[in-house]
Amino acid sequence: MTLNIFDTQQEALEMLARYFVQLANEAIEDRDRFTVALSGGHTPEALYILLAGDYRQKVSAWNKVYFFFGDERYVPHTDAASNYRMAKATLLDPLNIPADHIFPVDTTLTPEAAALAYQQQIDDFFLSHEIRMDLILLGLGDNAHTASLFPYTDVLNETDAGVSAVWTGDSGWRITLNAPLINQARNIAFLVFGEEKAEAMQHTFSKEINTAHYPAQLIRKERIAWFTDKSAAARVQQG
Repeated sequence: MTLNIFDTQQEALEMLARYFVQLANEAIEDRDRFTVALSGGHTPEALYILLAGDYRQKVSAWNKVYFFFGDERYVPHTDAASNYRMAKATLLDPLNIPADHIFPVDTTLTPEAAALAYQQQIDDFFLSHEIRMDLILLGLGDNAHTASLFPYTDVLNETDAGVSAVWTGDSGWRITLNAPLINQARNIAFLVFGEEKAEAMQHTFSKEINTAHYPAQLIRKERIAWFTDKSAAARVQQG
């Protein structure tokens, strides 16, 4: 695991964009495709704009990139809260990614059916082989949730890699890749900014493990790269 701490958010974004490009080009050269699961929320939006802008020409073949979603809110694709809608507007449409390279969650189904259908989509894509995405992008909530792995939800106890519907209470239903599936990825990158995330990062990096309360601790894979600013990482640096 590598913890990359930068003076500014823009520096962290630039370095993650370079990391994305590096992994994409290596995967395309080695396996003729690059599979990535996108994160939702405000923080990765700036990354997607950067990739579709200044870094557009740096990926060797965008037509060999396949886009999945680490989690999705149970809302229509046209809803302002939809992770798919945000990624479509900031990354997928600007890059003219073909529809058959994009795998959104079907939120017209019931939450449980949507999770099952998404699991089937992923299984079909990987031809029932071990599901190892080349990169999964993640954020960190101030309660130490990541993807839609929220504290004290049943999905935290799952041991088989898969996709689950999660009732989060105030945040409603979510559909998410579970921790075993995320941990199978070749690479995982966290993008975390701001003083308000300092406590969550402190707990995530703590040697005292309490995954029920701090779900991001479930993501313990060696090949994790953190891209963060000093304010978010302040308590980690302090010990």
